[in-house]
Amino acid sequence: MVLQIVFLQIRPNKNFVNLGMENEAINDLLKRNQLSVTDSRKKILDLFLKNSGALAHSDIEKKAGERFDRVTVYRTLQTFVEKGIIHTIPTADNAILYALCKDECSSGHHYDNHVHFVCDNCNVTYCLDEVVTPEVKLPKAFKPKVIEVVVSGVCENCN
Repeated sequence: MVLQIVFLQIRPNKNFVNLGMENEAINDLLKRNQLSVTDSRKKILDLFLKNSGALAHSDIEKKAGERFDRVTVYRTLQTFVEKGIIHTIPTADNAILYALCKDECSSGHHYDNHVHFVCDNCNVTYCLDEVVTPEVKLPKAFKPKVIEVVVSGVCENCN
């Protein structure tokens, strides 16, 4: 059996339709999710918007500068996951990466049934929104909670 993967970049989330109004779109997204508009939340959302791949906690800490401590970043990420703004991506070394959710996600309900791709050369992780996670048939007594598919290889930028 051959699994064919189509390589795609993460598209900016539809929550950020007009990139010329990023700040307004970020403020609107926070307010729609009943979140206070804080500098740390705005900066972290801006980082996700400007990066084509997934981000690790340490990436966010470095890119945000020394303005926000590790706990603030962690709490902000957890809040965004709970609100359906970002989702987690597992890694082979048991670390966690984060990426923007699609519009279908909401508070407590993630619909991230897509494949993630990790480039072996540049180590960037991409959400392949157009590649749906295959259905897994389990025995009757088993109930799936999450199905995660991570594909590794060489991305279109490194190819």
